[in-house]
Amino acid sequence: MGGGRTVGGISCGAVTTALLERQAVAEGTSQPFDARQVAVGRRVMKVGSRLNIWLYRATGGRVGGRFPRGAPVLLMTSVGRRSGLERTVPLLYLEDGDRLVVVASQGGMPTHPDWYHNVVAHPRVEVEQGRRVREMVARVADEAERDALWPRLVAVYRGYDDYQARTDRRIPVVVLDPV
Repeated sequence: MGGGRTVGGISCGAVTTALLERQAVAEGTSQPFDARQVAVGRRVMKVGSRLNIWLYRATGGRVGGRFPRGAPVLLMTSVGRRSGLERTVPLLYLEDGDRLVVVASQGGMPTHPDWYHNVVAHPRVEVEQGRRVREMVARVADEAERDALWPRLVAVYRGYDDYQARTDRRIPVVVLDPV
């Protein structure tokens, strides 16, 4: 998940991702984020995600439904583990038969995204793919399943390998199974 403009086919996270990737290229390495980068990145992601959600729903996914490099975007609504309120996030995904696979990368930041903790606590989610809405159940892929899915996820969005190199945490893969 990320933040950024969602105009002309550019989806959530585009601005943040581009800036962070430029920095990594300039440094010649994937260094962990410092506290300031984390704070700014989270704010940008939050604003960009809200804009992406609004545009995605207003256009049925025609705007905000693809990441700049072509990866598809869905909207996932889960229940907040502490608030009990519904929370919606735009996420890149991989289709795997009738199930969908998402990555709790948060751009390689040092902690898991809030949505990940929410689906662990409350696995029933609502997923929007364009105008299609369906109920699904989220589960964290075990290590073997994650290892099998990871190359396919990187094929959808190559930035995932950079994100994993940038953080000490093992980035979780979440499988969304139909109800």
